[in-house]
Amino acid sequence: MDKKNILSVKNLKKIYPSKKNEATHALNNLNLDVKEGEIFGLLGPNGAGKTTFINILAGTVIKTNGQVNVWGFDLDKDPRQVRASVGIVPQEVNLDPFFSPRKLLELQAGLYGVKKKDRITDNILKLVSLEEQADSYARSLSGGMKRRLLMAKALVHQPPIVILDEPTAGVDVELRKNLWKNVRMLNNQGVTIILTTHYLEEAEEMCDRIAILNKGNMVALDSTKNLLSRIQTKKVIFKTDRKINIKEGDLESLKILSNSENEICVSYEKSKIKIDELINLVKKNNAEIRDISTDDGDLEDVFLRLIKN
Repeated sequence: MDKKNILSVKNLKKIYPSKKNEATHALNNLNLDVKEGEIFGLLGPNGAGKTTFINILAGTVIKTNGQVNVWGFDLDKDPRQVRASVGIVPQEVNLDPFFSPRKLLELQAGLYGVKKKDRITDNILKLVSLEEQADSYARSLSGGMKRRLLMAKALVHQPPIVILDEPTAGVDVELRKNLWKNVRMLNNQGVTIILTTHYLEEAEEMCDRIAILNKGNMVALDSTKNLLSRIQTKKVIFKTDRKINIKEGDLESLKILSNSENEICVSYEKSKIKIDELINLVKKNNAEIRDISTDDGDLEDVFLRLIKN
């Protein structure tokens, strides 16, 4: 069964007029659909238009033209409903240091007009593992707890879509993994996630589909798997019991990246060489292969190629 679109964007434009020189096209005819229940990545260098896009959904930036439909509501006709369908976890930590997590969530629920009896403050605190800190001052929380509290704030009105804007910018690896776990948990509960990031490994690890923006234009939109399969070059390291003597001309597109006593590292194009041809070439040296590791390249390769073009 096809999942339905939870967010649909058609010909979205945002132009910032300028007195001196040409107007800035922050978004140029953006077209994309996000399906219910997916983790959708929005990638691009700084100034690509990711934040403009999020701010249009949040209602803090007015689009120049185009259509935006969220959860069945049209942004022009039902701006309040659109805002109510989206929870945004901002990049910077903007919490009042003198409130406790519980108080902050209660206030936020009040702002969204969630009635007392419908509030799920305790559930949310549990979801982001802050139940023990529920009544401490926000200023006493660690960096990771503050990030999770921002996530909690975005959930008080139970929006079907949560947008995370660069959720792990400036965050250490441990904390990043922890946040990913929280995002997956939310997603498993049926929340659709839109994630902007410039950490490509984050997108590769988390996202079902990815849109790549550059200077307001969409340069790619595909499943993560398909984007990765666009990479032609593969890297292989052979660990052997003796030094291997092979040359770059032995197979078409073969490049030797390094060659030491017991290890040779080569790269080749997937369309031109099959891995078993390569193994046979190494074996011809009467060497025993002790280990093979491959590296398929990563999103960075795709990303850089797309942005260059």
